[in-house]
Amino acid sequence: QVQLVESGGGLVQAGGSLRLSCAASGRTFSSYAMGWFRQAPGKEREFVAVISWSGGHTYYVDSVKGRFTISRDNAKNTVHLQMNSLKPEDTAVYYCAAEDPNSSTVVAGVPLGSWGQGTQVTVSS
Repeated sequence: QVQLVESGGGLVQAGGSLRLSCAASGRTFSSYAMGWFRQAPGKEREFVAVISWSGGHTYYVDSVKGRFTISRDNAKNTVHLQMNSLKPEDTAVYYCAAEDPNSSTVVAGVPLGSWGQGTQVTVSS
């Protein structure tokens, strides 16, 4: 069982940047993929980005390509989401997720689950 704690959310103006972090514990962090999802008010949870266990492979939803970067530090059991050129439509609660073979949520062939509690990102226009 993995425990995930997100941080780094906040209020930012359009065009600004935020860096989200997710600290993991409970499993060998370097052995599994990690991802980020988001959920805007009244909408379903949406995939944002995923990174392989080594960090060598990443995949993004089209709407954030070129603006967001997912990375991980296996020595610190942490995954990050650097968000640049933020838009009001990026406003959402952002969740990190760990590779979970029991999850039915599969992105780029990776089952992701074990959600954190989320961190709010609000982008003002």
